Amino acid sequence: MKGLVKKVSTFLIALSLLFGFITVPVSAGTAFFVIESENTRLSSELQVVTAIYGQPKPGYSGAGFVWMQNSGTLTFDVTVPETGMYTISTRYMQELSPDGRLQYLSVNGMNKGSFMLPYTTVWSDFNFGIYKLTKGSNTIQIKGGWGFAYFDTFTVDYAKLDSLIVAPTLSDSQATPETKILMKYLTEVYGKHIISGQQEIYGGGNNGNPELEFDWIYNLTGKYPAIRGFDFMNYNPLYGWEDGTTNRIINWVNNKNGIATGCWHITVPKDFNSYKLGEFVDWQKTTYKPTETNFKTANAVIPGTKEYQYVMMTIDNLAEQLLILQQNNIPIIFRPYHEAEGNGGANGEGAWFWWASAGAKVYKQLWEMLYTRLTKDYGLHNLIWTYNSYVYSTSPAWYPGDNMVDIVGYDKYNTVYNRYDGLSGVPNEDAITTIFYQLVDLTSGKKMVAMTENDTVPSLQNLTEEKSGWLYFCPWYGEYLMSSANNYPKTLKELYQSNYVITLDELPNLKVDDQTPSSTITPTSITFDKYTPNQSDKTISIVFNGNTLNSLKLGTTTLKINVDYTLSGNNLVLKKTFLSQLPMGENSFVFDFDKGKDPVLKVNVIDSTPSATITPVNATFDKAVEKQQNINVTVNLNGLSLVSVMNNSNSLVINKDYTVSGNTIVLLKSYLSTLPLGENKLTFQFSAGNNPVLTLNVIDTTAPVVTGNIVIQAFNGNTSASTNGISPKFKLLNTGNSDIVLSNVKLRYYYTIDGELSQNFWCDWASNGSENVKGEFVKLAKPGTGADYCLEITFTASAGTLKAGQSAEVQTRFAKSNWSNYNQADDYSFNASSSQYVNSEKVTGYLNNKLVWGIEP
Repeated sequence: MKGLVKKVSTFLIALSLLFGFITVPVSAGTAFFVIESENTRLSSELQVVTAIYGQPKPGYSGAGFVWMQNSGTLTFDVTVPETGMYTISTRYMQELSPDGRLQYLSVNGMNKGSFMLPYTTVWSDFNFGIYKLTKGSNTIQIKGGWGFAYFDTFTVDYAKLDSLIVAPTLSDSQATPETKILMKYLTEVYGKHIISGQQEIYGGGNNGNPELEFDWIYNLTGKYPAIRGFDFMNYNPLYGWEDGTTNRIINWVNNKNGIATGCWHITVPKDFNSYKLGEFVDWQKTTYKPTETNFKTANAVIPGTKEYQYVMMTIDNLAEQLLILQQNNIPIIFRPYHEAEGNGGANGEGAWFWWASAGAKVYKQLWEMLYTRLTKDYGLHNLIWTYNSYVYSTSPAWYPGDNMVDIVGYDKYNTVYNRYDGLSGVPNEDAITTIFYQLVDLTSGKKMVAMTENDTVPSLQNLTEEKSGWLYFCPWYGEYLMSSANNYPKTLKELYQSNYVITLDELPNLKVDDQTPSSTITPTSITFDKYTPNQSDKTISIVFNGNTLNSLKLGTTTLKINVDYTLSGNNLVLKKTFLSQLPMGENSFVFDFDKGKDPVLKVNVIDSTPSATITPVNATFDKAVEKQQNINVTVNLNGLSLVSVMNNSNSLVINKDYTVSGNTIVLLKSYLSTLPLGENKLTFQFSAGNNPVLTLNVIDTTAPVVTGNIVIQAFNGNTSASTNGISPKFKLLNTGNSDIVLSNVKLRYYYTIDGELSQNFWCDWASNGSENVKGEFVKLAKPGTGADYCLEITFTASAGTLKAGQSAEVQTRFAKSNWSNYNQADDYSFNASSSQYVNSEKVTGYLNNKLVWGIEP
């Protein structure tokens, strides 16, 4: 269509996600997957009960519920038919602490963050959020931080998608025509595309070349970003000087036809007490950090105070530049007082900037002062007001209100900080979809959500697979964009050249409103069932309004007329032969007309085909020669047929690795004995329905494992064969009858250094405090197979004791000083097959320097 060059793609993205506590009942009859907690894999600290301290807790389902006290893990597997977004929730009770109790969630071995279970004395539901699960088997684990909760069931269900439709209504009812046109365009592409953006350097950086990042992007991709980020920080009453920002905005919007966004790193004098209003202050004696100034933010909202007068001076300086933009018909996405909450908390305790140091209440007053001063006193109506939020439990308290906000932004910096995948030194291309939908829910979907700053740009695959509907991305300048540690050039090139990302050349004329009549379709959403008896063609009625249908698209795929669909008059028929090949969940079809808006048809694909089941779903195989046995698996076919048995991507060979006789599949010990120690998953693929998974724990009791009062479990957070960082995670269990002083304990993880260099150690988290964990690299006097070094973990006296029956957890990383790669594949202690804690005899444990667990190399 004219005016919107890039056609709407398949990804009509949306869903709503609550910040935490929900009360929607979990129904085993309607949810995709429900498992009783007592049927999950429980660590030794947990127990299945029906009462707490003799007090019954009626209302649970199944045989009982799991009582998590100080620690422990519940683990289960779920097989999903297609890669996509799913919700994970639990039915629980937590009656210990009104402040909540901390739990951790991991999906397929990756930590997805911490969650505070709210206080409740009745069985209630808690939503952990939405997460991408990959086709096939996925492992979900709940780990107690400050546990003390009771778990009844866990539920995994398809994420319920919302349309992400936002009205193009600005908070400022007197907005200029250009501002309204820009807002209308943003709401049209929101959830269908992501707009590319890039922050420029300010104040003459890059040796006076503000085009450095933009030329770098063009040389890499052949495209320029559609949005350019500016900063008004140099227009201030202290040392303010003309750095050309306003002129560059005018040039970008009026001459380059781009979109402008602006932030405002406004500073205060470090010694505000001695400062006299209006005097010159050298920039080195100014700051925006609350820890570097005696400026009292609470006074800034009280008329007559020196702080209030100073803030008004800053607004006056800013308004002068914004008025120039308005006179040149420039709308701007305006993001003042950004990143307010910082590290969290309602009282300013986590604030990074002075404007948030007095807490949420004062911050909202500051926002209202600025909004009122600019719109009413200065008559500025060219602003699209953008508020930076977070997803802490206290974040809603900071929100200024729908009447003063147009866009909600989030600044993504998780390549070095706040990443959960255990990696370092490489880009984090996560689409942070859970955060996106938490921010959607902040305003009940009434405001668009944008990635207003970022380091790594999410990958195209993650953005589209996870249906993450960010309005735009905008990397910070310099190394945040151009360093390969923050962004892979290949990823950026793929993004900029994709149909999903809007670039500068693909923006419509945002100075003229397109009033072309649009075509419509009826219905706009349908359901298709893959179950063969329920399959049918689907008819869509079209009102053309004088337009011509160019094509029908599913993402980047153009459907074939008379093969995938037919068109006769006003009726378009989608063929069931095509629909039956679609993935489960929502699929969005774009009706591409030559003029007007392109309507979207949402097709929700379900599969009511009865699934086959297997018994058992968990088994153990012992490699000890005298204990090896075939494993029999009973199959309930439900009218289906077995297609194959898979170990990851490898297909087992019938009559060699397994046999089939009636409803019994026999896994032969000759094959099972070749599997690695630890957890292995065999997927039974059938002709339709879900594919059940057998979780097989392979052990070897012939190994002379030294055992005492300590058991060490471990797994590797990063299982790549070649990696620049090794990430072993340990759990230490006290299986004895008396307490163990942790300062008397030592753990050793064995590996090959693959190039003699100095190394660095980090303890990312420990249940007894990461500051109480020490790591030392020890070169072995006698190298063994797979080991010429070991990481030796010890504890300080402040780590305390490990009580009988309890466990302590330590999550570590280490790397060479030049970040060169290790080859983990041949390391003695490395375990590539497990994504959760399993007994690890190749990690040794010592008590008072005596070996009490494991086998030394």
